[in-house]
Amino acid sequence: MSPRSNGAIALTQTETDAVVRFWQRLGLPGLVDVHTHFMPERVLAKVWDYFDAVGPLTGMEWPITYRHEEDERVALLRGFGVRAFTSMLYPHKAGMATWLNGWAAEFGARTPDCLHTATLFPEDGVEGYVRQAVEAGARVFKSHLQVGAYDANDALLDPVWGLLADAGVPVVMHCGSGPVPGKHTGPEPVGRLLARHPRLRLVVAHMGMPEYTDFLVLAERYREVRLDTTMAFTDFSERFSPFPVTDRTRLADLGDRILLGTDFPNIPYPYVHQLAALERLELGDDWLRAVCYENGARLFEL
Repeated sequence: MSPRSNGAIALTQTETDAVVRFWQRLGLPGLVDVHTHFMPERVLAKVWDYFDAVGPLTGMEWPITYRHEEDERVALLRGFGVRAFTSMLYPHKAGMATWLNGWAAEFGARTPDCLHTATLFPEDGVEGYVRQAVEAGARVFKSHLQVGAYDANDALLDPVWGLLADAGVPVVMHCGSGPVPGKHTGPEPVGRLLARHPRLRLVVAHMGMPEYTDFLVLAERYREVRLDTTMAFTDFSERFSPFPVTDRTRLADLGDRILLGTDFPNIPYPYVHQLAALERLELGDDWLRAVCYENGARLFEL
């Protein structure tokens, strides 16, 4: 573990207590977080360097709150009471996905509370390695249209989406245009994908930020579409991409298909702030219980 001062330890314990109080007040056994990042050390280091350098896909100061060794990050989530989490990882070019999937399978095997996560890229052989991951027990996939700079409708991926739809394996997809638009981000290409694969269990990351309304409409149209809360509603995101107040009714109506996501460890604020941001929506304790635990537990049959 990385060295820490007594002050830092006390601060972490204070936050841990606050997170635990949150789910205990709701009568939950803990939290299910569908959007957390674990990846090979050298890959994560490059991700952190990118954030530190204010890379063009972020375009803003983005301090990493939980810049700790892997075992400490796992211990923090367990201390928070996160009963299941993910190892969201993604390739930015061809030839990476198979290696990343191998790492994620090994990480999942030694971290039983982490849902076995896999990823993909439009390349020759993608159907084969996705099928292999599913057969090996992958329970969730990550697709990052912004970083990968690919179209979800690429012909190479079409059999993959069908495979995942048939297997009922969810795909967490960064497809919204936040914080900076990509060539293939936005609701239009996702709408075309879902028109061909309406049974795909698509989880729209970041609530589709900033195209919140359009992605909520897709969720209303397609029963298997869900959205995760990652970074949405927080003070940080509200400054540049505020959630429209007029869509709060939609949030309430779709309460069975919104999932807690946080982006831990790559967040510029404490973990507990995401929970507080959800609570201040004032959509009620039943909604919070569903979002923070019940929907994820049901989706992943925990």
